[in-house]
Amino acid sequence: MHYRSGRLSEEIKKEVSKMIFEEIKDPRISNMTSITDIEVTKDLRYAKIYISVYGNDDEKKSTLEGLKSATGFIRHELGKRIKLRYTPELIFEIDNSIEYGAHISKILRELDKQESEDI
Repeated sequence: MHYRSGRLSEEIKKEVSKMIFEEIKDPRISNMTSITDIEVTKDLRYAKIYISVYGNDDEKKSTLEGLKSATGFIRHELGKRIKLRYTPELIFEIDNSIEYGAHISKILRELDKQESEDI
């Protein structure tokens, strides 16, 4: 069962990415949006889609709103493209892990710079 949810996650990621970039024409959705991860529940009823948006907080918020308003369309299209008995309920969430990683890298560079100045 775990193997199936992993395959389903990859399939959903591929199809939703394609829809975001090629089919959904909502101006609220940033061009700098990427899907970082998808978690599908064991019963395949829910799929949590983590997105990363390059931009400020307003762009992130509006992209999330645009995706949430397009959820019905996305789910309907997924149902047609991926042959499943039940199409999972989609939940979009902002993933800040890339920004967090960049922040940690910046701190480490600053510490390294300070350390080399102290020598």
